[in-house]
Amino acid sequence: MYEAVKVALDPTPRQERLLEGHAGAARFAYNLMLAHIQSQLARNEKADWSMYAQRRWWNEWKNEIAPWWAEYSKEAYNSAFESLAAALKNHFASKTGRRKGKRMGWPRFKSKRRTTPRFAYTTGSFGLVEGDPKALKLPRIGRVHCMENIARRVGDAKVVRMSVSRRAGRWYASLTVERGDQPNPCAPKGGAVGVDLGVKTLAAFSDGTGIANPRHLKRGLRALGHAQRALGRRQEGSRRWSKAKARVQRAQARIAAQRHDGLHKLTDWLTRTYADISIEDLNVAGMVSNHRLAQAVSDCGFAELRRQLVYKSARTGAAIHIIDRWYPSSKTCSNCGTVKAKLSLNERTYHCDACGLRIDRDLNAAININVAGSAPETLNARGGDARHDRHAPAAQTPVKREPSNARQGVWGLELH
Repeated sequence: MYEAVKVALDPTPRQERLLEGHAGAARFAYNLMLAHIQSQLARNEKADWSMYAQRRWWNEWKNEIAPWWAEYSKEAYNSAFESLAAALKNHFASKTGRRKGKRMGWPRFKSKRRTTPRFAYTTGSFGLVEGDPKALKLPRIGRVHCMENIARRVGDAKVVRMSVSRRAGRWYASLTVERGDQPNPCAPKGGAVGVDLGVKTLAAFSDGTGIANPRHLKRGLRALGHAQRALGRRQEGSRRWSKAKARVQRAQARIAAQRHDGLHKLTDWLTRTYADISIEDLNVAGMVSNHRLAQAVSDCGFAELRRQLVYKSARTGAAIHIIDRWYPSSKTCSNCGTVKAKLSLNERTYHCDACGLRIDRDLNAAININVAGSAPETLNARGGDARHDRHAPAAQTPVKREPSNARQGVWGLELH
């Protein structure tokens, strides 16, 4: 099993200049090879854009085009060729219909100002430093100090790849490690739960508890707005513009880090507590297309929450059940199974006309998701999605349930 380990670096001024140089060399190689391929296509020549073809052409002409190439590791150039080959492959596969999802356009040239500086190591002697748990070895750069104990996080795993990038003025190393089959020391306690994701309440659980939406973006909009307005008053490319841009990036990175930290705590608690977790297959792209909900939906991070649940469940052994997006979880009565024809968003309390049940809307949906996830036809997220007929009525067994009065979140957050 492959796992990613990300750590913040603490380079010296000399090492920081070398890191910037490696990232610049990778950007140069990417732009040069993209221009070469475009010129071949313009002359109606047969262009070989594979990574190995790019490497052969670079080795043939690098002494004439870039006599300074030996100052940096060859891995910086190879990572650029690998990235360009993947971008071209996705473009042609998307153009011919062999690739699902959004259509990928033609690769663009990387700008020095607007592109995240990055490069990668895939071969050579890189990785951990023996005898120093807070350091990484980067070829041509040397021993770089880390902000945490990286040896403890990696353990006995094998480091197969290391990507280095800069974000908001800080350098990070992302290590891809390969782990073997190991006994799981943190198996879930047991039980099943249905999770209803929303904007007002980030996650409502079928047992009556839930997590309120922290709204990190809304809390940080004041500081972010000040930084963005200051950036707009600067002349692009100037020294003051660079400082203002760094301030905007730090504000954005802070909001993203807070959101990421909250989602990690939530998903870690879920996969360690419950053996069966049921969630909906939300159409996040369609929800974001609504300009009134786009900012609020993006601030929740629904796609990231599901991604974390899937890979963390593989560690703990929990089963993730994905309920089809057309399943009417909010419109279905969790007591008698009656499905309402319409249910507006402003109706926060579900009232069943058939049995008279009055229950919180999110709690009702979470109970229905839990019932649908326990059906035998529901598949695990690693094996496929459960598909229900969108026009078929909800198949539920009427069960007498009293609406729960438990309103306390798992970390003392109120369920609204």
